Amino acid sequence: MPQRLGRLKVLAIVLAGGEGKRLMPLTADRAKPAVPFGGIYRLVDFALSNVVNSGFLQVVVLTQYKSHSLDRHITTTWRMSTLLGNYVTPVPAQQRVGKRWYLGSADAIYQSLNLLNDERPDIVVVVGADHVYRMDFSQMVAAHVESGAAATVAAIRQPRSIADQFGVIDVDPADSGRIRAFLEKPTDPVGMSDSPEEVLASMGNYVFDADALREAVTRDADADTKHDMGGDIVPAFVERGEAGVYDYKDNEVPGSNDRDRGYWRDVGTMGSYYAAHMDLVAHLPVFNLYNQQWPIYTTYGPQPPAKLVEGEGMAPVSTYNSILSPGVVVTGGSVRESVLSPSVRVGSGARVEGSVLLNGVRVGEGAVVKNAILDKNVVVPPGAQVGVDQEADLARGFVVQDGLTVLAKDQEVG
Repeated sequence: MPQRLGRLKVLAIVLAGGEGKRLMPLTADRAKPAVPFGGIYRLVDFALSNVVNSGFLQVVVLTQYKSHSLDRHITTTWRMSTLLGNYVTPVPAQQRVGKRWYLGSADAIYQSLNLLNDERPDIVVVVGADHVYRMDFSQMVAAHVESGAAATVAAIRQPRSIADQFGVIDVDPADSGRIRAFLEKPTDPVGMSDSPEEVLASMGNYVFDADALREAVTRDADADTKHDMGGDIVPAFVERGEAGVYDYKDNEVPGSNDRDRGYWRDVGTMGSYYAAHMDLVAHLPVFNLYNQQWPIYTTYGPQPPAKLVEGEGMAPVSTYNSILSPGVVVTGGSVRESVLSPSVRVGSGARVEGSVLLNGVRVGEGAVVKNAILDKNVVVPPGAQVGVDQEADLARGFVVQDGLTVLAKDQEVG
């Protein structure tokens, strides 16, 4: 049965079918929510941890694009006791309404209405699976119920100067909790009344009355739309005056501090994915992974502890402002402002600077990796350089994007 909030039953739906084209080549072999992040995590772990920490322990994850890695991670990691009916389960596209796959996020829910029919929740929490943040959704659900709205959109304050990157929420001045208009990437929106240089941008997280959501996605299924939650479903609620807004700044997460309170990063591009990692390794992290009152859950297998050892001829090893995951071994090398995922090896005299190395990467003796993202199992031969000369990297067939050199899974360096 869905989690109860007072007398209300709540079911959580995580939308995890995104293709993630802007994160290629990291998404060449996996869905975007399955992309590794922060050493030991997958992106989906942040959404699932937020939902579970909020007390909602019945969760379905709608998957579609290259979902094997994602499905495997969810089924092997996110196991909860079934005694009280708790579960996290992936639900792949099943063509329940015809010979077609999901046409958009709204269509994904429409094609999965059997889940609502089976569970019969009062409230449905719908969240994306590819953002890095902490949020207590129980507070948003409580605000939604109190407001009387049929749909509530979570919104975060962003500078008005970058409003054209988001769906922007125009709030009714007579009722700050109601949405007057939903503006898709406006170029010159009006700022907020209490902060003229900021706008409210949609976070892609929603709370719905279950019956209202069912009706909305069913109506949208027969309409000429993109079948998108943010682009079509929310504006439909706005037009009927039934949409409310929840300001993320009002969310109080246990254990948060002044530096990381209100942190939210959309990692939809290579640049933002990299920047979010650099937030982690800052001397005072902008996003704190060490908040034990609101943990981010995951699993990374039977890895031994990280180890730092002297190199050949007692060559010293040095690490600065970096994350070293379990199973990492740095032998007489230097690691600065980087994230090393499980089982990474750095050889004697090698240098890794400002880089993200995913599982199983090998950096040979004397090699240099700088301003780079290396996917799983990439081997950098001794003495080779990656990210030092981007023109040379392009000539070698590497992806160069947002000032970064990116190598695909198992790609040869040569």
